[in-house]
Amino acid sequence: MTSPMTITEKILAAHAERDSVTPGELIEVRVDLALANDITAPLAIRVFEELGAQAPFDPARIALVADHFVPNKDIASAQQVAFTADFALRHGIVHYFELGDSGIEHVILPEKGLVKPGDLVIGADSHTCTYGALGAFSTGVGSTDLGAIMATGAIWLRVPETIRLEYTGKPGPWVGGKDLILHTLGRIGVEGAVYKALEFTGDALASLGMDHRFTMANMAIEAGAKNGIFEPDETTRAYMKERAPASGSYLATDAEASWEKTIQLSVDGMEPQVALPHSPDHVRPVSQVEPVPLDQVFIGSCTNGRITDLRDAAAVLAGRRAAKGTRLIVIPGSQAVYRDALAEGILATLLEAGAVIGPPCCGPCLGGHMGVLAAGETAVSTTNRNFVGRMGHPESEVYLSGPAVAAASAVLGRIGSPEEL
Repeated sequence: MTSPMTITEKILAAHAERDSVTPGELIEVRVDLALANDITAPLAIRVFEELGAQAPFDPARIALVADHFVPNKDIASAQQVAFTADFALRHGIVHYFELGDSGIEHVILPEKGLVKPGDLVIGADSHTCTYGALGAFSTGVGSTDLGAIMATGAIWLRVPETIRLEYTGKPGPWVGGKDLILHTLGRIGVEGAVYKALEFTGDALASLGMDHRFTMANMAIEAGAKNGIFEPDETTRAYMKERAPASGSYLATDAEASWEKTIQLSVDGMEPQVALPHSPDHVRPVSQVEPVPLDQVFIGSCTNGRITDLRDAAAVLAGRRAAKGTRLIVIPGSQAVYRDALAEGILATLLEAGAVIGPPCCGPCLGGHMGVLAAGETAVSTTNRNFVGRMGHPESEVYLSGPAVAAASAVLGRIGSPEEL
């Protein structure tokens, strides 16, 4: 008889071909999907070649997504993409995504049904933890590790201890997954879960849609976590029905499983949250944030570039315009999100509000292109990080929020709440 395990431990045990695992053990696991982007793939490919590998472990279980600096912003980024494309073509990589069928890696892979409940996904990008929203174990590694995985299909992992986050109560208007995870980071800090599994549970999450779950799992890494994970439920099944209906392992944590600790988070009546410079855990309710004048508002990224996010922004912006002197940039997370937003009239609403709509990519999130900040400029962003220099000049400042607060702030020309409108 196997000992009781958390959902994270069950997935790791299955991929180590063992009956059970315990926190602290070092295990070798097989990988269901290996992921890299236009920044990390070239480095991983060079490691793959240095190892003398003749072919990838499985061309159908590697995903290469050009999303950080595309459309190519300069010669260096063009070379990176060309190098990755050449590797994908030579080795028959099934899931290589270019412009026209692409978007942000952590948005398109779930959309396309490439990640299933119970999977083990390793990516050369820290926000690979996004897929825990589906009940998968997913985590980021360095490009060197990813290169070895591309050759072998396996990796050594230490089994993490689990911190159980239990959300109770009914939050106030305009509160979504971004607000819940910002509130959590405010409670536990950016080092509050280093190499732990964050398990998201509680009645307050029962009705939370998949887009909001992706946002929460995405930012588990901001607490230092190895992975963030939800138990898959009927919401997960409904999402997967359109994508990979007959596959996946719908696992749950055993009632007798051991957690390192449980943290209770009452979100009853909670208002939208904002992270102040220069850390995702420097969090306050929006009503307690100074009305800071804004040069730029960005709505998008792997955290908040999905259709639900754009719907929320459009609901706030309908019939209104961004304040003079405040740039409003919106980038859908994928071609599918772009098409849906077009069909629903969301893009028209955003354009009428004075927004600039960008092609599906990471854009200004990492200070790459399409919205880099100058010295002394201040922005509200729906992205996941606001460290010094994250979105441009080291003397710029970034506040993090959900799409509703970002949209309202664009109209107000300063940080503010949708309730003020």
